Amino acid sequence: MKICYYCGKRPIVGKSISRRGLAKKTGGIGKKTTGITRRRFLPNLQRVRAIIENGTHKRIMVCASCIQAGKVKKAA
Repeated sequence: MKICYYCGKRPIVGKSISRRGLAKKTGGIGKKTTGITRRRFLPNLQRVRAIIENGTHKRIMVCASCIQAGKVKKAA
């Protein structure tokens, strides 16, 4: 599962928009949308061997922002 153990950060969905043509500000007649496809934005998850609440060591998936914030206590 691509979910952060601490903050619950997970993949979110969005759209990728394909355009063609020259922008109006550069002398064209404007950009035209030629296609819209769905895409996923994945969190920056790392596998870390950490110490969990009850003091046991376990491999967990944690996002990089939680590691930087110091929420993860790494096992030796």
